[in-house]
Amino acid sequence: MTQRSFKAAPVAAAVALASLLAMWHPVAQAQAAAGGKPVIEKAADMPRFNYPVSGQLEDIVRSAERFAPLAAAIRRDTESVLAGYTIADKSAQRDLLGLLAQLDFLDGRYAQALERAEQVRALQDKPADKLLSGLRLRAMATAAQTHAPGSPAYVAAVAQYITQALAPLPFKVVSNDIKSSKASAELVGEALILGRVREVLQPMAQGTGQLSNEFAPSLVSARFALLHVLPLKAALTKTYGDYLAKNDVKKADIWAARDAVLPAKGPYATVNVAVWDSGVDTFLFKRQLLASGKQPVALIAFDKYSQPAQGSLVPVPAAIKQRLPELLANTKGFSDLQSDIDSAEAGQVKKMLSTLAPNDYKRVIEDLNWTGGYEHGTHVAGITLAGNPHARLAVARIEFGHTLKPDPCPSLEITRREARNNLATVEFFKRHKVRVVNMSWGGSVGAIEREMEQCGQGKTADERKAKAREMFDITKQSLVQAFASAPDIVFVAAAGNSNEDATFAEQMPADIVLPNLITVGAVDLAGDEASFTSYGPTVKVHANGYQVESYLPGGSRVALSGTSMAAPQVSNLAAKLLSANPKLKPADVIRIITETAERSEDGRRNLIHPKKALAAATAR
Repeated sequence: MTQRSFKAAPVAAAVALASLLAMWHPVAQAQAAAGGKPVIEKAADMPRFNYPVSGQLEDIVRSAERFAPLAAAIRRDTESVLAGYTIADKSAQRDLLGLLAQLDFLDGRYAQALERAEQVRALQDKPADKLLSGLRLRAMATAAQTHAPGSPAYVAAVAQYITQALAPLPFKVVSNDIKSSKASAELVGEALILGRVREVLQPMAQGTGQLSNEFAPSLVSARFALLHVLPLKAALTKTYGDYLAKNDVKKADIWAARDAVLPAKGPYATVNVAVWDSGVDTFLFKRQLLASGKQPVALIAFDKYSQPAQGSLVPVPAAIKQRLPELLANTKGFSDLQSDIDSAEAGQVKKMLSTLAPNDYKRVIEDLNWTGGYEHGTHVAGITLAGNPHARLAVARIEFGHTLKPDPCPSLEITRREARNNLATVEFFKRHKVRVVNMSWGGSVGAIEREMEQCGQGKTADERKAKAREMFDITKQSLVQAFASAPDIVFVAAAGNSNEDATFAEQMPADIVLPNLITVGAVDLAGDEASFTSYGPTVKVHANGYQVESYLPGGSRVALSGTSMAAPQVSNLAAKLLSANPKLKPADVIRIITETAERSEDGRRNLIHPKKALAAATAR
């Protein structure tokens, strides 16, 4: 899933930095039935804090003396939230406890860090997370109790702990996560750790003299990574690599037996489908395009300023044109790293990021972000159309922001234009008799609020919160109105990639409830839940979204991961059902897909079954 509208770009390669809290601004909340604690039922209602910061933030990260007062304030406020509120979402609780665990380790409170890590693990629901949660931190905190952090004995003890902890675990359950851990260890470098501090947080601090709870956490995570993770780079890479080499077992593919490919001939109707995304290289699908008058493809397009645009694929900036093959090769490199494939492209990506020069951080990350958006819609389209020669493609193109500082910054003017565009886009779908629309994007009220802070908007956190809510509601209401106006269209949404409840996070359109909309979570080749997939009451089915192969612009095929890749599997299935039985209504299509899906034993996953769904659709 990719962020849209609020100009948050897909991040192809940054090391994830944890979040934090700071001066509380009270918010109105419901009272818990027991204990009288206020209940936090939405992410946007988490308490606001602000921390004064000055000078070079890199000095705060590096200096124990400068870091200490900030850390103490963060600890105080984070503990106050956990003690003073009932938080409805386990993911939010895990974030706060994880932050405290990092602070504990930085303060030398190793036993307390271990205790926090176990509290986080107790809040995990996904099978792999229950087994692996906090493994690296647990190893570090255990080793630090008997060896000086950074010493050869300490490094060896960390590696030994991880090796022993992994040995009895079911490889098929944890393998994807270990591959990701190995890739992260291989990529980490000082410039990557400090790049966000220098290029994102520093300009904000210079503009306002403070950082909110949405951004100050990066200073904690950067110090933790710089002092305690980077020195373990070689040991972690080897430990994870040895484990993967020892357990070189491929997961079983449950999807091949479930797949349903429609023949070119037979009693099948043509079905118009739309990919509402970052644009599509339509040349790759020239035999399956929905023409519009004299135009080869039905197209509606808007740029990142929500202004009308031309072309089914976003224009390539002049500064990038010559480097485009290299940038597309980086995508393969990241994909190979995710799959633990030692390719030339993977080696180039490791070298590029782990040895990144400080002055190159901004350019490299923005290039990766732009490339991710450029490729996204084409990859999604390839999945949507696969195995269905009767599908005809319409393109609704939007643009994702890719710069470290939002461009454009949020505004009511752009929000209102976007709301009008949402309505116009669905009218375009209706006019072209589209039956299925894939939406592998999303946005949240929190995303707007963060962008406002980056842009220096709002005098207070409460003012930002109110303005962000206003803009979010305008956009969401336009989507609800547009979807409801098209009762003959099946809208398919991606759940999101933040491992949280999409409803708690207010991740639209994933949290929208309508009879013609279905939200999709991601699993892997074997049907195991993806570590990144979001969840919640609106997520009705799951499909393969881990290392799914499809096209990039130009025609190369690369495997990518995300709920962005899971949603078009369901769009693909919906189009096949309608091709086999065009009389089905959206509610029928969604019911067939959900009822023929197979519920996992733990009840968390509802795995689509295309063959069973197609059989049910044609038995009517």
